[in-house]
Formats: sequence, structure tokens, C-alpha cells
Amino acid sequence: MIPEFKLSSSVNSRTLVMATSGYINNIGGQKILEEYTKHQDAVDFVILNLADSHIVNSIGISFVIEMIEKLGKKSGKLIFTNLDPTIDKTFTIMGLYHFAKKAATVDEAMALTV
Repeated sequence: MIPEFKLSSSVNSRTLVMATSGYINNIGGQKILEEYTKHQDAVDFVILNLADSHIVNSIGISFVIEMIEKLGKKSGKLIFTNLDPTIDKTFTIMGLYHFAKKAATVDEAMALTV
């Protein structure tokens, strides 16, 4: 059984750090986008820590792409961290790293925001 999607977040120096847990499907993707939308005026960077998310579907990622587009309009950037190898490969195939970055850890991602 796939665990229920959960999201926690914090804002640190114009950076929104979100940590997910569970399946990023339509529900998870929508929660990610809603969390960004609540903070979009206060942040230029979003770090999406996927350490506890090992499955993502196309609908879930479509919400993440929408967030990438909104960030791009204000010259902001999304940085993925702690990626499962399968998700990393999927994002590579989809070409997401042309529009977002990746880092091994949240600390490494924070260093990319300065």
C-alpha cells in the first residue's frame, strides 16, 4: 500500500523548503502547488525534498511543472533534492532539469540560492 501524501514546509531567506512523503499524484501535486502559491510573493527559490517520496505520476508532475513556470516568470528556480533514482531518471527523460536544478541534499540546494 502506498502511504498517504504529506507535506511540510518552511520559508528561509526567500526560499521555500518543502518536504514530501508518499505518492506524488494529482492530490500530492496539487498540495505542492497550493503551498507554493501561498508563499509565491515571498520566495524566489523552492527546494523540493523528495527523500520520502518514491513514486510520482504524470498528473502530479504537471502541478510541479506549473510551479516551475510560475517561478520562471519571476526568474526564480526550483531545486529538487534527495531524489529516488527512478524519479531522477524520469525527470531527466522529461527534460525537467533544463528548467529546474537538482542537489543531493537540502544543504547543497540552499547553497544554490545565494
